[in-house]
Amino acid sequence: MSQDSRPSIVWFRLDLRLRDNLALLAAGARRGPAIPVFIWAPEEEGNWAPGSASRWWLHRSLTSLEASLRGLGSRLIFLRGPSLRSLREVAAGTGAAAVFWNRRYEPLVSARDWMIGESLKKDGLEVDTFNAALLYEPWRVKKTSGAPYQVFTPFWKACLASEHPPAPAAAPARLAAPRKWPASEPLESFALEPGTDWTNVMGSTWEPGEQGGLARLQKFVKEAVADYPDNRDRPDRSGTSGLSPHLHFGEIGPRQIRHALSALHGTSRPRSARAVQLFMRQIGWREFGHNLLYHFPHTTDKPLRGHFADIPRRADGPALRAWEKGETGYPIIDAGMRELWNAGWMHNRVRMIVASFLVKDLLLPWRAGAKWFWDTLVDADLANNTLGWQWTAGCGADAAPFFRVFNPILQGKKFDPDGSYVRRWVPELARMPARYIHAPWQAPSAILHAAGVSLGRSYPKPLVDHQQRRLRALAAYEQAKRNSRVQH
Repeated sequence: MSQDSRPSIVWFRLDLRLRDNLALLAAGARRGPAIPVFIWAPEEEGNWAPGSASRWWLHRSLTSLEASLRGLGSRLIFLRGPSLRSLREVAAGTGAAAVFWNRRYEPLVSARDWMIGESLKKDGLEVDTFNAALLYEPWRVKKTSGAPYQVFTPFWKACLASEHPPAPAAAPARLAAPRKWPASEPLESFALEPGTDWTNVMGSTWEPGEQGGLARLQKFVKEAVADYPDNRDRPDRSGTSGLSPHLHFGEIGPRQIRHALSALHGTSRPRSARAVQLFMRQIGWREFGHNLLYHFPHTTDKPLRGHFADIPRRADGPALRAWEKGETGYPIIDAGMRELWNAGWMHNRVRMIVASFLVKDLLLPWRAGAKWFWDTLVDADLANNTLGWQWTAGCGADAAPFFRVFNPILQGKKFDPDGSYVRRWVPELARMPARYIHAPWQAPSAILHAAGVSLGRSYPKPLVDHQQRRLRALAAYEQAKRNSRVQH
């Protein structure tokens, strides 16, 4: 690393933390001042600019990061894009000699970053980028043939057999400040926060920022990880880590998680060791999603398995809106969609159920669901979102289980057996007995009356007949397969 005493620019993006932030450490290792910069340029992300819930989180995370940087004797400069112009202006105004950032892997952003890097090098600036978001770089994990993996299990085995990721780095103790800071816009000028009370529950559920991420990790390790195998599929329990939004915004990195769990993995308690392995597989799925998106950038908008694009999809606006609002008449689905709207999050098991209902029961396009999730999830991650929706729709990687159609009644009974999850998010069913809460239309009229439920009035009747729609979906998928065989 050069010991040039001129300033270095640290370009913050989805790496909003001090610990294990290699770009920040690179700037701190130089003799000169460090100038942390955040640039708001959503137009540079095309169709996948941050959604409403992401912007809400981003505002709070940036506020937290700014306070942390001030604790190091520094601050965060807020600028408006274009990004290249902003970086050039800061470099020219401060005499900076270097620009550092941590890599992003979304196709459009990655291409933009490469262009910016080449342009800044031509300007005479030192440019270096780092991996702070993944355990394994997407271009390093391939089959022996050089082709990318499309099935998770061999991909993850290859990851685990490769060189172990380095241990996480500590935060810098201090950052040298420039004699004069460049001009900064107020964070409020980006208008990231919605002007409604939509975020009331989100605010009481989440603590955006590095400290919030560290607190969640510590709580999970101490209180929940041992029971993870039993509770991870139960939306009625606090059995998951809740780390996904912190991971997405880079408030905590996967190396930190791996390091925090490594002691438990080597424990003499087999239960804890198995729990860590299962949880790290979920981190592996995140890695797999980024790997797929890197090698198949078209999958944000088009299926990985192209023949499934021929499945006839409906243009049913009322059905889509009923799904979005949690008014389908299937309680587990409605609970999940209302949790999403209010808390900006949904349990992973329920995500699969509601996604299956949209693309198979309603036969609506998976992209409509992906867009809704993108706007309403605080952990809206392009790689994970794309992987999840294509997997459920049966047009993506990992053996594409197109034949699997989740039964919302059976799924509810299995994973929310007492109906606690439904009662929390669908309060009009709060007095329904557990026997009928996942299919209230099957309850005798006396039970409905005692529970204060009037189907079609206080709670919707089922939007569709699941068994009929399941058969229709399977027929459509089988026809797509036959058409593909004929064409090839």
